[in-house]
Amino acid sequence: MEQNNLSSHQTHWGSGSRNQDEKVFLEGPKSRSFEARHAFDVFFEMIKGFRKFHFIGPCVTIFGSARFGDEHPYYLLGFEMGQELALKGFAVMTGGGPGIMEASNRGAKSMGGLSLGCNITLPQEQKPNPYLDVWMEFKYFMVRKFMLAKYSYGFVALPGGFGTLDELFGVLTLIQTKKMKDFPVVLVGLDYWEPVRKLIFERLVDSKTIDPEDTKTLFFTDSPAEAAQFIQSIATKKFEVKIRPRKILGEKSLPHSPKENA
Repeated sequence: MEQNNLSSHQTHWGSGSRNQDEKVFLEGPKSRSFEARHAFDVFFEMIKGFRKFHFIGPCVTIFGSARFGDEHPYYLLGFEMGQELALKGFAVMTGGGPGIMEASNRGAKSMGGLSLGCNITLPQEQKPNPYLDVWMEFKYFMVRKFMLAKYSYGFVALPGGFGTLDELFGVLTLIQTKKMKDFPVVLVGLDYWEPVRKLIFERLVDSKTIDPEDTKTLFFTDSPAEAAQFIQSIATKKFEVKIRPRKILGEKSLPHSPKENA
C-alpha cells in the first residue's frame, strides 16, 4: 500500500478509543450494579439502533478498510461498488468511517441511493464520513456488528484488515449456523482475497471443518457490477413484507427510500 494514498488521520484509524466503557466492561466480573448498568446501556443502544434503521428498505452492507485514501484503487473500487448497489435499488450500509466505507457511501449517494452508517467511538479523530443520509454512533462493537448484519440482505467484503475479517467471518458463521438466512456474501478483489479463497476451499472444505453447502452463496469477483447482480439475483427472493412506520410511536419513513427491485 502506497503511503501517499493515506491521509494522516486514516493511517491511525482504529488505534485508540475516546470511550473506555466497553474495554472496562470486558475486563472481567465487576460489581452487580456495574454489570446491570452496562447491560442496560447495551439494551438502550440496541433500541436506538432499531428506531434509527427500522425503515431503510432493502439494504446491503459493505465491509472494508478505513485506511485507503481517495486516490487508492481500492477506494475507487468501493465507490463503484456503492454505485452498482444503488442502481439495483439497494440502500448501502457501512461502518460509517473513512476509506472504503466512505467510498461506498459516496458511490451510493452519487446515484441517489440511500447511504447509511453504523459508526463506532474509536480514535479521537474518528467521525462519520460526509456522505451519510442516516447514521448512528455506537459505543459497543457488539451492538454495531449486530446492526450491520440485522438489516442487510447481502454482504460485500472489500479489501480490509482485522475488522473486515471479523465482520466477514461473523456473517459467514451466522449463515452456517442458520442464525441468518443464506444471504449472498461477495468478496470483491480477486488478488487480495485469493489467500482467503484458498483457506476456505482448499483447507476448510477439504479438511471437513466446514461443509461445501456452507459456501453456496459465497462469490469472488473483481467486478462490482457482477457482485451487485449476484446479490440481487439471490437477495430479492428473500425480501419480506415491508414494515410501515407507526405515527403514534413517533416513527417515520426515511428520506430517499430505495426503489423496488425488479
